[in-house]
Amino acid sequence: MKFTLKDYQDDAVADVLIQLSKSKKRWHEDGDLHAFSLAATTGAGKTVMAGAVFEALFHGEDTYNFEADTGAVVIWFSDDPSLNEQTRFRLMEASDKLKHSDLVVVDNSFRQEKLDAGKIYFLNTQKLGKKSLLVRGFDERNQADDNQTQLFTAPAPDLRSHTIWDVIQNTIEDPELTLYLVLDEAHRGMGRANAAVQAEKSTLVQRLINGGGGVPPVPVVVGISATVERFNEAMKIAEGRTTLPNVVVDNVKVQASGLLKDNIILDIPKEAGKFDGVLVRRATQKVEASSTAWAEYALEQGIAESEAVKPLLVLQVPNTPEPSDIGKALDTIFENWDEIGPSNVAHVFGERKDLVFGQHDVPHIEPQRVQETKGIRVLIAKDAISTGWDCPRAEVMVSFRPAQDKTHITQLLGRMVRTPLAMRIPGNDKLNSVDCLLPFFDHKSVEEVANAIRFGISESGDSGLPGRRVLINPIEVFPNPDVSDDVWSVFTSLTSQTLPKKVFKPIKRLTALSHELSFDKLLSEAGLKAHQEMYKIFESAKVRYKDQYENGIKQILRVGGETLNVDLTSGKNTFTSFVEEADPVVIRNEFHFACRIFSKDICKSYVKYLVEQSEEEPSDAIYTAYTIVAALAKFEEIIRYVEEEADKFAQKWFAEFRVDIKALKDDRQEVYRQIKEMSSDPQDIDLIKPRGWLVNSAAIEANGEEKPLPLYLSHLLCDENKEFPTELNKWEQSVVETEMARVGFIGWYRNPSASNLESLGAAYKEGDKFKILRPDFLFFSENQDGSIAVDIVDPHGTHLSDALPKLKGLAVYAVENEDKFRRVESCALIGNKLRVLDLKDEKVRQAIETADDAKSLFESHLAHDLS
Repeated sequence: MKFTLKDYQDDAVADVLIQLSKSKKRWHEDGDLHAFSLAATTGAGKTVMAGAVFEALFHGEDTYNFEADTGAVVIWFSDDPSLNEQTRFRLMEASDKLKHSDLVVVDNSFRQEKLDAGKIYFLNTQKLGKKSLLVRGFDERNQADDNQTQLFTAPAPDLRSHTIWDVIQNTIEDPELTLYLVLDEAHRGMGRANAAVQAEKSTLVQRLINGGGGVPPVPVVVGISATVERFNEAMKIAEGRTTLPNVVVDNVKVQASGLLKDNIILDIPKEAGKFDGVLVRRATQKVEASSTAWAEYALEQGIAESEAVKPLLVLQVPNTPEPSDIGKALDTIFENWDEIGPSNVAHVFGERKDLVFGQHDVPHIEPQRVQETKGIRVLIAKDAISTGWDCPRAEVMVSFRPAQDKTHITQLLGRMVRTPLAMRIPGNDKLNSVDCLLPFFDHKSVEEVANAIRFGISESGDSGLPGRRVLINPIEVFPNPDVSDDVWSVFTSLTSQTLPKKVFKPIKRLTALSHELSFDKLLSEAGLKAHQEMYKIFESAKVRYKDQYENGIKQILRVGGETLNVDLTSGKNTFTSFVEEADPVVIRNEFHFACRIFSKDICKSYVKYLVEQSEEEPSDAIYTAYTIVAALAKFEEIIRYVEEEADKFAQKWFAEFRVDIKALKDDRQEVYRQIKEMSSDPQDIDLIKPRGWLVNSAAIEANGEEKPLPLYLSHLLCDENKEFPTELNKWEQSVVETEMARVGFIGWYRNPSASNLESLGAAYKEGDKFKILRPDFLFFSENQDGSIAVDIVDPHGTHLSDALPKLKGLAVYAVENEDKFRRVESCALIGNKLRVLDLKDEKVRQAIETADDAKSLFESHLAHDLS
């Protein structure tokens, strides 16, 4: 793959390949039919995951211990040809193994007896419809369904010996092939037949899944959809097909990945009425400000002007819009946005032709072309545009839909949630947000939209995305001008922790790190140096584990077995052992197994090194080297030692180049952060200074009225009045007031609960899983010697099951970072008093380690009252 998969994507690919392997085996051995789905929220990168699956399916992949399926054939099926074309483009963009010729669009000129192995064929419902040349002349053999019998009655066109149904049948019946059907947005086209078009689509998909008219059912069906429920509903039409466990991507990991925007901002008028002109002007100002911010970011990061993000303003209109109203909105936009003109506007209506809105002629553009056509800065749309469409640079939307059209609004927002650079912009809420302005909504109805976004954002029925915020009429806060650079310097020196991601083999992690160090010119010949270090580790392992290593050599070179002797007279069976020398094929197979353990590149490189050191003839030296490498992979103890040493060396490089990496551009730092997280243990990362936050300035009461949030001074981020709006409970208020009254107090920081780089996190373990706690507050003070002191104070409930694990995690964090914090304290309300545990006190930490519950610790003599 050209892209490094996120941890959740890598997990999903591995699980899909397991299900494909099971399905293939059961099909060829027993003729069993299987189905399962890959379910992931909008924006999770389902097509990228599919690309990785296809690469492994066609070419094999050592990372997943997956052998290539040499007879694999894939049909990618959707009900939209433009969606197919977008998918084909994305697969080409993501994969470095899938060739252009491997991705075949089945059109009316298609003429083959059967489909070829190693290829993906793109089909849609139109190509299987009764008017398509691909199906005309199909013989409805053994077809009992009258509805289907009427679908294909015309004679076969000239020069076509096989219809597409014949081709599919021939492919399925070939014992050397395995046909996999991928249903893109699996629920579409399989609903109840409540209209003629839907009935035909449903019939066509049912024929693919169930067979019919002499065509057997497709052996393996894989659905790609946003929810498991949609696929399960679709599979109710499957006959005699076993549904395997679905592969479901964790939404928490998707939101934490940085691929999706963190904030959705909803702007509404303060009172009911028609304020569409006002909010169109405000939307124009927002997209213009966003354009400036992205231009500044591109300049700061050294991104070429041609590659810079060009934000898009979307006007969402009713299904039967009034052209003059759209014309007035365009007038307002042009009056307030000097940078653009009529040539920067397009529409994606179903009419697919140029339209006139007021005095403006507006051309049509295909939805899939909007993202790449950066000259388009204003897009006019109706509903969700199309399933599968997305446009990461769409950052501002004005919806002229009335309040009852909440579903249409959330559908379109679901198409706008991807981050433009496929990464979170560190410390900048504005560039991690999408704005939606709702001129016809009041507070009550906008709350319903907010809930829809939190708990289900797309037409595919996505479940909620923890970590995403929905803000209503927020304000922006920036670093407090009264906070010195010294304080921020201390802040950015603090250590945060991240959750372990998908555990890559330490050797692969080391080689990935070496590649990036070389790419950024931080270490010349880093790849060669990483390989040379691995040679040393292998040589050390041969000495350290001499007995196991030599035993491994013997096992490989001498193949043992038994011979069964049957005495026909006595009826007795006896076994005798035999030993034979291994032939080159056996040795090569053992070497290939070692490549899966240690990595193919390292093993081949080490073989070359051994051959160069050997005095044997080259042909003999190669097999000797194969044997050595294979013997090292025979025993878990040796493998564990090699991996531990490789991990230590990678950590050494991370420490050595830490400062250099921090000086790189954001996208490059993100690459190193992802490599660092390829570990089974939580990893330390540095905090970054926030550039700007978006925060609510008011709360909406149950009756729909706005209530201004309390304002606090001395926060590290503030508005133009040096105030920070936030809602604190009584515990939190007591903590903040107490800390602000201390001698030397400088400022405080409300630690974000989201998993971003400006939020301090500490790992803890609940059961066998790592999780991250985010202490509520950091307080900064000046010591008597003028240095800056930092205190963590975390109001902490005792009633939840994770209370004690969190205490244990924070206690470990306090030990590991004792030189960075003056105090690390946890508070809890016991009775009517706030009690405090000092986690820098060794006796307290020992008690936490052996405690059965958190409450008893706060009640004990180890705690003291907040003062």
